[in-house]
Amino acid sequence: MIENKPRDVQILPIATDTTILRSRSWTRLRFEIEYALSKGTTANSYLIQADKIALIDPPGETFTEKYLDALQQRFDVTQIDYIIIGHVNPNRAATLKALLAIAPQVKFVCSNPGAINLRKALENEDLPVIVMRGEESLDLGKGHNLEFIPTPNPRYPDHLCTYDPQTEILYTDKLFGAHICGDQVFDEGWKIFVEDRRYYYDCLMAPHARQVETALDKISDFSLRMYAPNHGPLVRYGLIDLTEAYRQWSKQQTTQDTSVALIYASAYGNTATLAQAIARGITKAGVAVESINCEAVEPEEIKTAVEKASGFIIGSPTLGGHAPTQIQTALGIILSTATKSKLAGVFGSFGWSGEAVDILEGKLKDAGFRFGFDPIRVKFKPDEKTLQMCEEAGVDFAQALKKTKKVRTPTQPSTTVEQAVGRIIGSLCVVTAKQGDISSAMLASWVSQASFNPPGLTIAVAKDRALESLMYSGNSFVLNVLKEGGHLGLMKHFLKPFSPGEDRFAGVETEEAGNGSPALTDALAYVECSVKSRMECGDHWLVYATVDNGKVLNNEAVTAVHYRKTGTHY
Repeated sequence: MIENKPRDVQILPIATDTTILRSRSWTRLRFEIEYALSKGTTANSYLIQADKIALIDPPGETFTEKYLDALQQRFDVTQIDYIIIGHVNPNRAATLKALLAIAPQVKFVCSNPGAINLRKALENEDLPVIVMRGEESLDLGKGHNLEFIPTPNPRYPDHLCTYDPQTEILYTDKLFGAHICGDQVFDEGWKIFVEDRRYYYDCLMAPHARQVETALDKISDFSLRMYAPNHGPLVRYGLIDLTEAYRQWSKQQTTQDTSVALIYASAYGNTATLAQAIARGITKAGVAVESINCEAVEPEEIKTAVEKASGFIIGSPTLGGHAPTQIQTALGIILSTATKSKLAGVFGSFGWSGEAVDILEGKLKDAGFRFGFDPIRVKFKPDEKTLQMCEEAGVDFAQALKKTKKVRTPTQPSTTVEQAVGRIIGSLCVVTAKQGDISSAMLASWVSQASFNPPGLTIAVAKDRALESLMYSGNSFVLNVLKEGGHLGLMKHFLKPFSPGEDRFAGVETEEAGNGSPALTDALAYVECSVKSRMECGDHWLVYATVDNGKVLNNEAVTAVHYRKTGTHY
């Protein structure tokens, strides 16, 4: 967890005639799953001062007051000609209204879907908007002849990148970002940001991997010196490597054998947030997601996705006691297209009732579909526990899909190599962690001491473990070492399947360790640890952590050890 500091705005020149205004929050800021690492965030805005002046991506209402104060102290806001918006978020409405009051002469520049959303957000159908569809340009003078690249995806159908040939900067809005706050403006030593950028990609971009690949193809023709995203450090030193990483991560998704069609509509953004958390769980379990926003696609695209997918999940808000028309259309397509062997899921958010989820569940149940998780109903905005539950539901759905697709073959004896690998043993432990209101645990035997000074250890964590989301750099946990002869009860408890959001510690005696994580009082010993780094190793993450504190609870007992006959499973 980073140090809590007051929010501020950092202003620096970054290129010819170009300035960045970084609105910074040192706390988590929002409950969306992409913020869950709790490393703060920056909302980056950019000002190009040529013969004409353009302001790019003003921040949301969290920063409105401080942002406008900083902007007006350094610049003459009344002279701004254009406000360019890469993605119209209703959260930006307060800032945009304030800017419009100060500089009523400004023209807004965005995509066509963005123009529709902007007029709705600002409640002004006569708002002066210049629509960029990809062929137009905007000449600010002094060589800043801006070009525009539509890069839509289901979550952000209005997404628009802006390219300045004078500075060779691509303003990428949501692409290439990271939710991390600090004093560093550029990505010097860029490798330290890889983990945060990968997490951001997995949360926001992985469900739209096909559209990400299209966006990468579109920008590949430009001469690029820098990415200027809406969140996190500017990408200059690691530009080539991050671009290639985005291609590799996207390819991992688009080449999966098993996929899920995640279909939704969202009235106020809450259902979309639930969809994002479910998608995160599915992708971390090794199954691809085709995310489909019913409000931004044609029915034929829904039909194609449902036919291709191994399972489908449909989410809806409740409006006037019903699902929106787009969801009703999507449901009709599913009922007429999907075979009954496909796994189904239903979720949704609501204000006062919740009939839409009940309607979807009833129709699918009557049609004979099986469900991969219990229907999810969320009232108003989801909190972090709800999002964790959604992520776990996504993991369960993906695991159920993989089981149904697995072809049963006669059991074969382990090879000599597999038998030899199985002879590598480790101490039997339970890893426990807590962050905010979220706690989790898992049984672990792939544990080893890794360093003397500082004392450190490594733990292999399967990618689809619920605990995985609490094992990032900066997080803390407790490693509980089990005792031989007294481990069977705890082993049985933590091996059982848990339903999404279920309390892992119900019926287990614990005490709070110094780092806030649960310590098992019936363990042989426990150590309190801080995660320092992670390495991706096939279907696992290898987590390296240093030991901050520890305690032996039983001096007489010995460590329980896990013996295996094969190296192909635990």
